[in-house]
Amino acid sequence: MLRKSIIGIVCLLSTLAIAEEGMYPMSDLNRVDLKQIGFQLTANQIFNPDSISITDAIINIGGCTGSFISPQGLILTNHHCAFGAIQQASSTEHDYLTNGFHAKSKTEEFPAKGYTVRITESYRDVSSQILEAVSGDRDFAARTKIKDKKIKEIIAQAEKENPGMRVEISEMFPGRTYMLFMYTYLKDVRLVYAPPIGIGNFGGEEDNWVWPRHTGDFSIMRAYVGPDGKAADYNTANVPYAPRVFLKIDKQGVQENEFAFILGYPGRTYRHTTSHYLDYEESVRMPWIVDWYGYQIEQMETMSKTDRGVAIKLSDRIKGLANTYKNYQGKLQGLRRLDLVEARRQEEAKLQAFIKSDSARQAQYGNLLNEFAAYYQDLHKTSERDMLLDALQRSSALLQTAGTLYQASIELPKPDLERESAYMTRNLDRTKQQLQLILEDYYQPADRLFLGIMMGKLYDLPASLQPHVLRILPGKDKLPDFLDKAFKKSNLHDPKWVMAHFGSSTAELLKTRDPFILLARDLDQDYQMLRELRRARSGRLEQLLAQYVDVKQAYKGESFIPDANSTLRLTYGHIRGYSPRDALYSAPFTTVRGIIEKHTGKDPYQTTDALRAAYAAENFGEYINPALGQVPVDILYDMDTTGGNSGSPVLNAKGDLIGLNFDRAFEATINDYAWSTLYSRSIGVDVRFILWVLDKLSGAEDLLHEMGVK
Repeated sequence: MLRKSIIGIVCLLSTLAIAEEGMYPMSDLNRVDLKQIGFQLTANQIFNPDSISITDAIINIGGCTGSFISPQGLILTNHHCAFGAIQQASSTEHDYLTNGFHAKSKTEEFPAKGYTVRITESYRDVSSQILEAVSGDRDFAARTKIKDKKIKEIIAQAEKENPGMRVEISEMFPGRTYMLFMYTYLKDVRLVYAPPIGIGNFGGEEDNWVWPRHTGDFSIMRAYVGPDGKAADYNTANVPYAPRVFLKIDKQGVQENEFAFILGYPGRTYRHTTSHYLDYEESVRMPWIVDWYGYQIEQMETMSKTDRGVAIKLSDRIKGLANTYKNYQGKLQGLRRLDLVEARRQEEAKLQAFIKSDSARQAQYGNLLNEFAAYYQDLHKTSERDMLLDALQRSSALLQTAGTLYQASIELPKPDLERESAYMTRNLDRTKQQLQLILEDYYQPADRLFLGIMMGKLYDLPASLQPHVLRILPGKDKLPDFLDKAFKKSNLHDPKWVMAHFGSSTAELLKTRDPFILLARDLDQDYQMLRELRRARSGRLEQLLAQYVDVKQAYKGESFIPDANSTLRLTYGHIRGYSPRDALYSAPFTTVRGIIEKHTGKDPYQTTDALRAAYAAENFGEYINPALGQVPVDILYDMDTTGGNSGSPVLNAKGDLIGLNFDRAFEATINDYAWSTLYSRSIGVDVRFILWVLDKLSGAEDLLHEMGVK
């Protein structure tokens, strides 16, 4: 376990308050003195909805970040972000996961099914419209339903007024602030280049979330549009998208202590939450996920050992689970190491004293923290059942497919704005596509094993928590026979059968007598109960968090940066090492020499023959870091990032690309809850390594020319 001295812990805790902010929305750029900090760009050069700016090159791609790096729509993002597309392209005959992929012409580029690109065009505040709709005395569930419907109405109107645009509304502060974002939305994305696994995932899960790192975590994709320049589904007649601006690559890279910044789409942070939330995460939810994900990974890795076809099929699922698994391990260790729950309790004691010091505040907020405590006590009561029901459907591709078909039969007859989001017309094609992708990775032994375990755990719940479905199903002793027959008789493994029945009425679906369709019907009452319970809880928590932020800002005498929520953000810092524990210092660069030193010839430390040969021949070209005398691989910096920043470009003061963000150091997994200049470090691929791999190892001169670096 990582340890720090008592003095170090005190120092760390004292810095937590510094870091509640750091992921700046575009609307908050005016809060930063850009020139004084080190930028050579103005706020308008970074983001300008009325003209061209650097953010026109920054995209959200499949939940990660990417950036345009050529006038023909080339996209640079992470290898792990493109992993699903690489897996789709791979087979036992063409194992691109292992050997890498390079489309030497546009006709060879592989469709990346399920990937989309979003480019932020503009934003506006719609808080008043939403808050006005939910004003008045209503129960919490009703408030949530009204809010959700109002958001759908605003989105529908905005998309009607802006044909071709994708509109999303993001909650910046729960119950207080809502921003409408307008996006260009591209649906034809293709895989262009991926390095071999011995570069793109060198070190594997052993090195994941660890520094020093020696991973070339990058891939290249391309966005396409129809011949008319408008967004279109995949078609061979489509043409490369021409971005308004693309990033210039600085071949000189970066040196230690240089200023740098990142633009990207960080996923979720939870810094404006209470000790009760942190305690729930530490004691309940994250340990449960770690145990369940760890078990699934172990079982699927065993299934993959003797059959490469099975390994390819399960690889994307394993990688996704493993990333969360190790991330949560780091978070749990960070929460305990910093005793963050207790630190937050002490902050709340001071906040409560501030509330009591004023009679008006006491009247408005005096019971607020007690209400949070009551909320999480209520959550604890049903947490095991609720997590099991969530995991049950996700554990099985067939049950997930059945649930989607059954829910579609209920939702599609409703007016569009009254449907669950996944079944609205604007999302329907994507829902169908996701079903097909799930079934492409279907492997019955894994499906059968994990579904059986989850259903068995439901039987083990106390009687008061057991879901309604158990009254219909046979007893636990008959469960194995029930599942064996269900898997044998079901047609849901056939994508053609599934698509033929998508949109069927409930009665028509039930006539098929497919065992998983019938199970989805029997589970529907439990999932309806869970959705309604969560609507009520969401409305209740939203109201509490709105009050919490209000009084906390009054206490601190300053406004806050909203938690990350997958919207476009900026963070800045410097290329900088750190001391992870007493008497140790980690430098901010790794080099190709480190890959050679780690190479064992066995997974996960098996790099490519081409890399070893180029190193032995000292074929480094112009890509050496002069201060190191080596080709740099990865870089370390003190910027504020989280999930979703994967693939974010690391930029110098002028806005030129010098690296590609892909990870955090293990100590920084705690970033989602608290950040400190002492231990929060993010990791990126040095652009010189990317160029060296493309040039000296892959012979990808076509891409280098297109990127303007050759």
